[in-house]
Amino acid sequence: MTERFPAQHADAPLVVFDFDHTLYDGDSGSHLIKWLIQRAWWRVLLALLAAPVAGPMVAFLPTRRAGISVFVWIGTLGVRDRAELDVLIDRYVATHVDAIKARLLPTALDVFRAHREAGDRVLVATGAPPELARAILSFVAHQDVPVIGTLLGPKLGGMGALRHCHHAMKMTMIRQAGFVQTVERAYSDSSADLPLLQAATHPVVVNPKASRVAMFRRVLPPGTPILNWGCPGRAGDTP
Repeated sequence: MTERFPAQHADAPLVVFDFDHTLYDGDSGSHLIKWLIQRAWWRVLLALLAAPVAGPMVAFLPTRRAGISVFVWIGTLGVRDRAELDVLIDRYVATHVDAIKARLLPTALDVFRAHREAGDRVLVATGAPPELARAILSFVAHQDVPVIGTLLGPKLGGMGALRHCHHAMKMTMIRQAGFVQTVERAYSDSSADLPLLQAATHPVVVNPKASRVAMFRRVLPPGTPILNWGCPGRAGDTP
């Protein structure tokens, strides 16, 4: 059941949360893609053959969308449209309830809930498919929160990333969705979200990689909180 929160007014402070490694311990999109591929041995074989080329592409910002699209395409060959993909996403979530719930970060959810209780205009912007993030948030009664994510669509007999909600494109997609006011507060773990963090009046870095902490301190305003919300293996101060 959805909890009752104050209505989000258009002039309320805009608060944006990343999803992976921020509200969720791990990369939810990668977990979904892995499951999609593992549904058939021939998909696994195709992924292994593609990995030497597509794998390194995922690691670099300019080629990340193309690399991810390769694995999405392998996992979705035969899927005709987004409605059919949504059915698969629902099946994945329904068959991994316990594992998914265990990855939701309680400290992060407390902060998320506090913003909603304050009447803030809360938005999730994620590199994962929005249908996946919405389904996971439904476990904790936040399925009504707006979610902006990577848009997938038909491509060569499967599905591919049409618009990757990532780096500068994340801010573009937020604005195009009608969230045009100043971002009051933004929460993210990733250096790929620097355009979002730098656009926020009050950026908050959560669960960053240890190797990125010095960079965040250099490019974000002095005193920017760098926190760990219970994400093992990640850096940040414990609240």
